Amino acid sequence: MSQPPPPPPGHLRITLQGNRMLSMITPSVQINGYPVPARYGPNVYPMPPGVHTVSAYAQWMWRYGGASQQVQLAPGQTVDVFYAVPVLTFMAGAMGPTKQRTPGMLAFVLLLVVLVLIVIGLPVAAILATS
Repeated sequence: MSQPPPPPPGHLRITLQGNRMLSMITPSVQINGYPVPARYGPNVYPMPPGVHTVSAYAQWMWRYGGASQQVQLAPGQTVDVFYAVPVLTFMAGAMGPTKQRTPGMLAFVLLLVVLVLIVIGLPVAAILATS
């Protein structure tokens, strides 16, 4: 008697949002605790059916932007996971089944606005003080 064939593999599609020009650091991805090669954009990995844990983070001088998620993969199914690296290195990343918002973008924009106001305001204040 022959064994039945194994179930067809599923596919885990992990999309790393962003690009190398903006963040300069390609996030590291792990599936079930094992590192896998990844680049910005969609990355497809054939996997056996079952529950899998996907995690990702970025590494500069320290590890930041960590996020993880468990996914259920059925035979022949493709499951999407999206990961967004945070703008600021002290924040967590975002991971989910749909496109994610970039964590920390509002704080980053507000910080830039404050810095621009200071840079513009200091010379104006100095000119007004000398008049």
